Amino acid sequence: MRLDSLFDLTGHTAVVTGGNSGIGKAIATALGSQGASVVLMARRQVELDAACAELMAQGIKAHGISVDLANRAALRDACAAAVLPFGAPDILVNCSGINIRRPFPEFTDEDWDATLAINLAAPFFLTRTFAPAMKAKAWGRIINIASLQSVRAFNNSSPYGASKGGVMQLTRATAEYWSVFGITCNAIAPGFFNTPLTAPVFSDAAKAQKNADATMIGRNGELPDLYGTAIFLASNASAYVTGQTIFVDGGFSAK
Repeated sequence: MRLDSLFDLTGHTAVVTGGNSGIGKAIATALGSQGASVVLMARRQVELDAACAELMAQGIKAHGISVDLANRAALRDACAAAVLPFGAPDILVNCSGINIRRPFPEFTDEDWDATLAINLAAPFFLTRTFAPAMKAKAWGRIINIASLQSVRAFNNSSPYGASKGGVMQLTRATAEYWSVFGITCNAIAPGFFNTPLTAPVFSDAAKAQKNADATMIGRNGELPDLYGTAIFLASNASAYVTGQTIFVDGGFSAK
């Protein structure tokens, strides 16, 4: 007996924030490759259009919505628009994030507000918006993107770390309320992957190698390393998994 059907996402629609690049685009690619239609939400229109074109060239149904996730009025409009191309989403991937790097005393009020608005508040509001339609279907999957900083501190990154600690707890709180309705909520905590968000780390070859050496596998992450976990958490294969944070970090957090 083969169990391929457990991982089949045909007929499902996924909204992926931050889907225009990096981890978000990788997860959108993985879900789309399993048959899901994907709606990408991101701020930069040029990158958004390019990501949609790349996905469609692979035979994936894709649609892009340009939105500043820190703007709640714009976010409400984007959520209303997200149901139009393929119907109400039953998979939500909260991947958009910013990481402003400064010493603790140098962070401004605006730095703090922007970080919490995008990294923590937007996942809450998106979940609150889309979960009722998932409840009506008695099926939904919510995947948040946590971080190594959900459980440990890194220098020059205090608002980001605080927001990602919140994402881990938001994942549990979301699961606690919605799981009884058939909606699971889990998080992926990536290790070090070379993306636009981590460009300052990977621009320093010595620092990037130090991070690789801190893993058990001996290398930094490559975006395809995220495919399997994303598909698992978005599919029927994870029906009895909820409230969990899975670290895809080569063993960095366990070493």
